[in-house]
Amino acid sequence: MTDNTSRERDDAATDGGRAPNDAATDGGRATDDAATDGGVASTGAAQAHNDTDYLGAEVNILNPSTPYMRDHLRIVWTGFAIWVLAVWGPVTLTRLATEPMTQTMPVLGFPLHYFLVAFGAPTSALILAFWYSRKRDALDDKYGIEHTDVAATDGGVDE
Repeated sequence: MTDNTSRERDDAATDGGRAPNDAATDGGRATDDAATDGGVASTGAAQAHNDTDYLGAEVNILNPSTPYMRDHLRIVWTGFAIWVLAVWGPVTLTRLATEPMTQTMPVLGFPLHYFLVAFGAPTSALILAFWYSRKRDALDDKYGIEHTDVAATDGGVDE
């Protein structure tokens, strides 16, 4: 067997010397059939994800090279913008509009800026964490990514 560092198949080693388009290599299905991947990549985006060589793709946070990376980066930047507004918004408003932000709230008796910083910022961080996990799961579903690796709780020893 030769050293095949690319993502291409070594036909002689993997399929007994049959041609790549031979019906026996894919169980009788066509190579562009959605079922060739076990039904995971049934959408065009998922198939494009499966065909992408992520190890060989250039990673640039300002200009991602794959659709998955672009979509994920859009989620990250959106969450970051919301976080900045939630954390620094009350502080900035206190500086710009001191009078209304320092007035005591009638219900709780705290100044508004204190409540927004002490309660609003941590609560918004929890909400953003939940939002990010939902968006990331939806993105993984869109691109057909399954997380099947489970951490071994026994130190990696099979029983």
